[in-house]
Amino acid sequence: MVGDETSRATADEASASRRPTIFARFQRWVLVDGDRLFVAACISVGTFVFFLGLDWLGVISFANANSITRLASGMVAGTFSLVTLVVSINQLILSQEFTSAGAAEDRLEGVESFRSEVAKTIGDPVAPASPARVLEELFASIHGRATTLEDEADTLEGDAREDVRRYVRAVESSTERAQTLLSESNAEKSNTETFDAVSVAVEYDVSRHLYTAKRLSRHHEGALSRPAREALDRIVADLELFTVAREHIKTTYLQRELTRFSQLTILTGVPAITSALLIGFLYAGRTGAVIALPALPWVVSGLLAVVFVPLALLTAYILRTATITRRTVSIGPLVLESESGSTSDRCTPELDSR
Repeated sequence: MVGDETSRATADEASASRRPTIFARFQRWVLVDGDRLFVAACISVGTFVFFLGLDWLGVISFANANSITRLASGMVAGTFSLVTLVVSINQLILSQEFTSAGAAEDRLEGVESFRSEVAKTIGDPVAPASPARVLEELFASIHGRATTLEDEADTLEGDAREDVRRYVRAVESSTERAQTLLSESNAEKSNTETFDAVSVAVEYDVSRHLYTAKRLSRHHEGALSRPAREALDRIVADLELFTVAREHIKTTYLQRELTRFSQLTILTGVPAITSALLIGFLYAGRTGAVIALPALPWVVSGLLAVVFVPLALLTAYILRTATITRRTVSIGPLVLESESGSTSDRCTPELDSR
C-alpha cells in the first residue's frame, strides 16, 4: 500500500539526516565538496611521495638513463594528447554558446518564462537572481504547501490520512535539511556560491517525492478531499518547478566548471611538458645523469609531480562533474537505483497491480 511507500520515504529521510560516517564525509569531499585545485594538488603531491617512497623501498631505481628517457618521451606525447583532448572539450562547450539571434531570443524567453513562474510561485514580483536564493524560496514554498496538506489531512479518514501524514513528514524533513544546508553555507560565506546551490539540489530527493505524490493521488483518488487534492497538486507543481530550476542551475554551473578546467589544463600543460623534457635532459650527459645520484630521486619525483598536474586536474574535475550528473540524471517521478541499490518500484510492487 501507499503507506509502505511513504513510511519507507520517511525512513530514507531519517537515514539521510543521520550524521554521516568519516569515510562518507571524506568520499563526498573528494567527489563533490572539496576545492578542485586543492584535490588536484593533493594528487600531485601524492605522486611525488609515491615515487619517492618506491625508490626508498628499492622497488624502482632512477639510475637507468635509457628507461628514464623513454619514460620522458612517453610523458611528453601523453601530455600533448591530454591538452589536445581538453582543447577539443573546450571547443565543444563553446559551440553551445554560438547561437543565432533567433535561438538566443528563444533561450532568453525560456529563462524569463521560468523566472516568471518562480516569481509567481514564491509570491514575489521578481524572482531572485542568486541560484541559492531561488532554491531557498522554492524550498520555503514546498514546505509551506506540505504544512497546508498536513492541515487538510486531519479531515481525511483511514489509510488516506496516515499515508498523507507520512508523506508530509518525509517532505518536511527533506526540505528542512536542504534549507539548513543552504543556511549553513550562507553563514560560512558572505555570498553563497553557485556550487553550494548545486550541491544542495543534488542531495534533495525530488524524484522520490514526485513519485510518492502521484501514487498517493492515484491510490486515494476517492478518499482525498478537494482541498487536500489541491494542496497535493500544488506540491507536485512546486517539485516540478524545482526540477527545472535544478537542471538550469546545474547546466550553467557545469558549463562554467568545464571551461575553467580547460583554462587550467592549458595553463599547466606547458610546465608539464617542460618538466617531462627536463627529465630527459637530466640524463643527457656523456657519463649519464648530470646531477648527483642521491639527488636524482628527489628531482625526478618533483618533475613527475609537475607532469601529473594536468592529469590531476582532469581527475578532480571529472570526479565532481560526473558525480553531479549521475545523481541528477533522473528527471521527474523516475526513481532510479539509489546508492544503496534500492528502488521505489521494488519497495512498492503491490501498487503496480492496483
